[in-house]
Amino acid sequence: MNSPLPSSHDETLRQAVDAFWETFLPFWGRVRAQIRQTAAEQFGMSEEHFHILRHIRKGHHSVSALADARHISRAAASQAVDALVEKGLVSRTQNDADRRHIFLDLTPAGAALLDAIFGQTRRWMAEVLAPLADDDLNTFIDAMTALKKINTP
Repeated sequence: MNSPLPSSHDETLRQAVDAFWETFLPFWGRVRAQIRQTAAEQFGMSEEHFHILRHIRKGHHSVSALADARHISRAAASQAVDALVEKGLVSRTQNDADRRHIFLDLTPAGAALLDAIFGQTRRWMAEVLAPLADDDLNTFIDAMTALKKINTP
């Protein structure tokens, strides 16, 4: 018994998957490396501290939520938060109703630091993408829009 020939759609799907693995992940690796480099060299921040700040901004406002989001121990998350509080980048607020719950938030300095790191990264990305022609940039935008559709619940 012969197996059916793959459909045109199946072949296009295969090509899309191959293109993703060959292109998107290496590019994302370059972006992540740039973020790490900017955080470390220009702002003296470890990668872990950067990610803790980023996760607080995304809404993880407790040590346990940070530990879960980062897949690290609560002790490691607490230690990172302590260092960020000491640097004036994170604030702690005790819940009056439940004194065991401590709410974490970025200080204005912490928010400004993240904005600076992301601003530098955006400028770097613009430099990397600048050689592309407008048609290629529009194709890139269309591809990112398509990925966003399947990444949104």
